[in-house]
Amino acid sequence: MNPQLTRWTGPEGLPRFDLIADADFAPAFDRELAASEAAHEAIAANPDAPDFANTIAAMELADEGLNRVLSVFYTLAGVDSNEARQALQRDFAPRLADHGSRISMDPRLYARVNAVAQSASALPPEDARITELALRDLTRAGAGLDEAGRARMTAIRARLAVLTTQFTQNVLEDERDYILPIPDDRLEGLPGWLRRAMRAAAKERGLTGQIVTLNRSLIVPFLEHAGDRALRETAFRAWTARGSGDGAGGQGTDNLPVLHEILALRHERAQLLGFADFASWKLDTQMAATPERVEALLSEVWTAARARAASDEARLTEMLRADGVNGPLEAWDWRLYAARLRQQDHDVDADQVAPYLTLDAMLGAVFDVAQRLFGLEFQPLQAPLWSPDVRAWRVTRGGQLMAVFVGDYFARPSKRSGAWCSSLQVQHKLGEGQRPIVVNVCNFTPPEEAGAPAFLSWDDARTLFHEFGHATHHILSDVTWPSISGTSVAQDFVELPSQLYEHWLEQPAVLDAHARHHETGEVLPADLRDRLLAAGKAGAGFSTVEYLESALVDLAFHRGAPPQDAMARQAEILTALDGPRAIPMRHATPHFAHVFAGDSYASGYYSYMWSEVMDADAFAAFEETGDIFDPATARRLEETILSRGGSAPADELWMAFRQRMPGVDALLKGRGLV
Repeated sequence: MNPQLTRWTGPEGLPRFDLIADADFAPAFDRELAASEAAHEAIAANPDAPDFANTIAAMELADEGLNRVLSVFYTLAGVDSNEARQALQRDFAPRLADHGSRISMDPRLYARVNAVAQSASALPPEDARITELALRDLTRAGAGLDEAGRARMTAIRARLAVLTTQFTQNVLEDERDYILPIPDDRLEGLPGWLRRAMRAAAKERGLTGQIVTLNRSLIVPFLEHAGDRALRETAFRAWTARGSGDGAGGQGTDNLPVLHEILALRHERAQLLGFADFASWKLDTQMAATPERVEALLSEVWTAARARAASDEARLTEMLRADGVNGPLEAWDWRLYAARLRQQDHDVDADQVAPYLTLDAMLGAVFDVAQRLFGLEFQPLQAPLWSPDVRAWRVTRGGQLMAVFVGDYFARPSKRSGAWCSSLQVQHKLGEGQRPIVVNVCNFTPPEEAGAPAFLSWDDARTLFHEFGHATHHILSDVTWPSISGTSVAQDFVELPSQLYEHWLEQPAVLDAHARHHETGEVLPADLRDRLLAAGKAGAGFSTVEYLESALVDLAFHRGAPPQDAMARQAEILTALDGPRAIPMRHATPHFAHVFAGDSYASGYYSYMWSEVMDADAFAAFEETGDIFDPATARRLEETILSRGGSAPADELWMAFRQRMPGVDALLKGRGLV
C-alpha cells in the first residue's frame, strides 16, 4: 500500500498528491476497511465491562486510517473526476454502506454504548455529549431493531449508497459533456469580461471561438446579458435538463428512476425506525425538530417573497413588451430583464465593476476580515496539490498554527459544479492533537490568459465569503473529540457561520479597503459601491422564491408516502404556491444534488433559511455595538459557537451567544423584502 495515503508527508502535514496514483486507492481502502472492522470487532467483543475509555473513546479512534484514505479520495473525486475515480466510487459506495451498517447495527456495540450512557451524567461535559450522540446514532441507524429489521436496514443503506453515487455521476456527465458554441455574430449584449470567459472555456477544451458550458459562473451571466432570445432558451433548457434524460448524456443520465427509488427507500427506513416518514426522522435531531415548524417558517417568508416577485414580474413583462415580444415572460427571460432593470434603477455596469472584484482582491478581503475578527494570519504555503491552480496557506494566530487552508477556485471540466467546504483533516486534542486542513472549492471562471487576473461577479464574491465562513468553523474548532469537531453540528445550524460571514462583504469599510482596480489601484468609487450594494437586494423576490420553491418541494417529497411521480408532485406543489411562472425551482428535481446525492440536505434544504434567521440576528449583535468588528462580540461568537463544534445542542450554543431566539424580521429586512 502507498504509505502516503495514511502518513501524509507534505508541508504542514498535507498529503503528497504528486505521489498518489489512482491505482493506490483500492489496496489502501481494502487494508484500512479491514483495520476498521477489526478495531470495531475488538470493541464489541471486549470481555471487560463497558466504560467510556474502552467503548466510546475507542470508537472515536477506530476509523482514523480509513478516514485519511477516504478524505484524499473523495476530495479528488469531487475536484478532478475521471473514469478510474468514478469506477472506484461505484465500488466503494456499497462496501462503505455495508461496513457502516455492520458497525452501526451491531447489537453488542449498542449494548456497550447504552451501558455507558446510563452513567453519562458523571462524565465531563464533552465526554457525556459524545456518549449521548453515539447512542443516538446507533439507535437511529437501527441497532435496536430485531435481526430481520437490521438485515433490511443493511440492504437499504447499501442500495442508497449505489443510487446516490449514480445520481451524482449522471449530473456530472451532463455538465461535463455539454457545450454551446456561440458564433461571433450572435454575441449581442455580452460584456467584454464574459466574452473573455467564454473564450477561455473554449480554449480549455481545445476549441476556438467562445462557448457556454453548464458552469454556473458562466451560464448565469450569459442568461443575464445575451440579447439573442433563442440562444438564451437553448442554454437555459440545457441547464435545467441535467439529470432528466434530456441533457447531454441522453437517457443514460436519466435520474428520475434513481430518485424515485431513493425516496421509497428513505421512507421505508424511517418507518422501520418508528417514524411516520423520512422528514419526521430527519428533523428529529435538528433545531427545527418537526416538519410543521419548517413549513411555518418557509410559509411566513413566502408571502413577502411572492409579493415582491410578482411586482418585479409586472415590470419585467413591460420591458419584454417594449422589445416587441408579445408572449409571456419566460424563465430564460427573467435574468436578462432583471439585469436591465437593475441597470436602470441602480446604474451598475458589470464591466465597470469587474476590474475591482478580482479573486486576489476578494481573498485579501476574506483574510482581512478573519484577522480583524479572530486575529488569524495567512501565509502562502507551497505544496504539491492536485492542480497548479490550487493554493494553500498556513493559518496562524499569535505565532501558533491554527490550520492549513486550501483553495481550489476555478472551474474545470472534471470538477463537480457548485461550491463547498470540506476537510482533509479535522481538529481534535487526542494524543498530540491535530489542527484542521480545510478545503474551499468554487467554480469561478478562470482568467483567459495565464497570469492575468481572475474577475469575480458579485455573486462569486459572496460565494467566496460564504465558503470561508464554513472554513472558520473548522479553523477555530477547539474540542477534544473528532466526531464533534468543526462543522459536526445540526444541519440547520451548520450554515450559520457561512451565511454570517457573507455580511462583511457588504460593508463599505471592507469594500473600500479591498475592492481596488486591478490596474490603477483606485478604490471602488463610493457612489458605484453604494449602487452595487443596493442592486444586490434588487432581485430578492426572485432569489427567495426560487429557493423557497426548492425547499418546499424537498420537504413535501419526504412527508407522508413518497410520490409515485415526483415530477407530477413537484408540479402540484408549485401550482399550489402560485408563484410567478417564470421563476422555476433553483434546483430542478432531476439534478437536485443537495437532496439526492446523499442524505445530508434531504428534507433539510430549508436549513439555509433557518440559519439565515440566525445569521441576520447574529450580525445585528455586531451592529448594536456600533462596530462591525467589535472584539468582545467576535470573541463571544468564537467561544460560544465557532470553537464549540457539536459539543452541545445547537439551540444551547445559540442561546449562549445571543441570549434569545431570533425572529424573521431581521431576515426580511436583510433581504430587502420589507
